[in-house]
Amino acid sequence: VVLNTCAIRENANDKVYGYLGRCKHLKKIKKDLIICISGCLMQEPHEIEEIKNRHQYIDIIVGTHNLSDLPQMIIEANEKNMQKIEVFSNSDIVFENVKYNRDSKISAWINIIYGCDKFCTYCIVPYTRGKQRSRKSSDIMHEVEDLIKKGYKEITLLGQNVNAYGKDLYDDYNLANLLEDVAKLGIPRVRFTTSHPWDFTDSMIEVIAKYPNIMPHVHLPVQSGSSKVLKLMGRRYTRESYLELFNKIKKIVPGVSISTDIIVGFPGEDEDDFKETLSLVEYCKYDNAFTFVFSVRSGTPAEKLKDNTPLKEKEDRLQRLNEVVNKYFLENNKKLEGTTLDVLVEGVSSKKNMYYGYSETNKLINFSSREELEIGSIVPVKITSAKTWSLDGELNG
Repeated sequence: VVLNTCAIRENANDKVYGYLGRCKHLKKIKKDLIICISGCLMQEPHEIEEIKNRHQYIDIIVGTHNLSDLPQMIIEANEKNMQKIEVFSNSDIVFENVKYNRDSKISAWINIIYGCDKFCTYCIVPYTRGKQRSRKSSDIMHEVEDLIKKGYKEITLLGQNVNAYGKDLYDDYNLANLLEDVAKLGIPRVRFTTSHPWDFTDSMIEVIAKYPNIMPHVHLPVQSGSSKVLKLMGRRYTRESYLELFNKIKKIVPGVSISTDIIVGFPGEDEDDFKETLSLVEYCKYDNAFTFVFSVRSGTPAEKLKDNTPLKEKEDRLQRLNEVVNKYFLENNKKLEGTTLDVLVEGVSSKKNMYYGYSETNKLINFSSREELEIGSIVPVKITSAKTWSLDGELNG
């Protein structure tokens, strides 16, 4: 049993220990069971001590920088019947030639950069994933070419801060160059995530607009609409500079949809700051948003900030925010009623003659078809009805 952990928020942490209880019970039944815990949580020293002291039935603890050692660790744990702990505190390792077992045969995620150098004050990622490390463009291109040969229709270039690609590796080659090179290979759909506004260049915007197979959807986390709070977060941009970038993307990329991340209740945020976030959302009218109450992570600078806002007030702010963002999700979707969108067919719905897939702007669409469709095909779908988080439609022609 392998538990791959996340350290971004406290509830992910809590889930791990809930699962460990189940694993402990399984091990009592099956004595030769090997239990491994890996991922970002294992890069936090106090969590390793917790595992060592209170969960000694766990066989393997492996960090994010030495995951490639896992096969050998399993062999040794099986032969020697002893706990194996290997966690590197820092690493320059970039994984290449990994043989992935992908869930999908039509859409694939491709890691192009590991780690992050931004050090936002609330974020644990630089401490658990390490410094920024880009993969060589040639290796990425070979991976894309292999996926095309295997019939994949969509790829997503992935990184903690994907926009920073190449900064640590090249003097004159960045994400805009990589996006263009990947687009020229001819795969039908190219996406990328997650972006930091600080590294979103004009050349990136121009490349997205230039190539029809680079999907017109940008995830652009804002986190807060208050410049004061953004400074406390260490985000390196202001409300004004974010809106300038937002408007530029909207103007240059035809039909683009923009989604975001927003944190409420960050230490130092008062009601006026929160109202600035609401007003920014009212202006941007996002197509989607992931909203959270601030979750303090041990070892981050934000842990030391004074926080006078009660949890109940933070939860109230989240509810008020969600009411606004949900309003615009539905409003944006309503505009698509009666239009025809290209949809990548990803699967069959539980209902008869129903399929589901995503539009170019990353909208989930459930649609009917009288004819049998091939999973992985891209088909025109007429939108008949809009919901807050999805669209309904029917095959058009």
